[in-house]
Amino acid sequence: MEMFSWLVHKYIMHGALWFIHKTHHEHNKGFFEANDLFSIFFGSIAVILIVSGLQDNDFKLWVGVGISTYGLLYFVLHDILIHKRVKLWNMPKSLYLRAISKAHRDHHKSLKKEDSCSFGLFFVSRHYFNLNKKSVPKNSQAQD
Repeated sequence: MEMFSWLVHKYIMHGALWFIHKTHHEHNKGFFEANDLFSIFFGSIAVILIVSGLQDNDFKLWVGVGISTYGLLYFVLHDILIHKRVKLWNMPKSLYLRAISKAHRDHHKSLKKEDSCSFGLFFVSRHYFNLNKKSVPKNSQAQD
């Protein structure tokens, strides 16, 4: 799912559908943004696959469950931890989560579709882990 998400983000969201996705890169936005249409679209596909897979008793059920699981994890990490659209937690001290957050901040530095980097969410460059090692005190315990 991460590779599919990376490809869609880089070539479709930052390509032909930039006019929708750019609302996510704008600084003055409300709680809902046009970019949320992507979540509705992929969530709908997952529901259709799950229902069809239950009716046909086949693999579509598990494809839908996989999409749903990825979507839930994405929502928690991206919308709650990184963008704080729902204010539940502060950013944990985990090197992994801090690296993801830094990569995503770098992705949002540009308001243009061509100048972005770090299109994935769960897999980020080793570069971001090295940056975070310097910013976490040696005696701190990583929290998840």
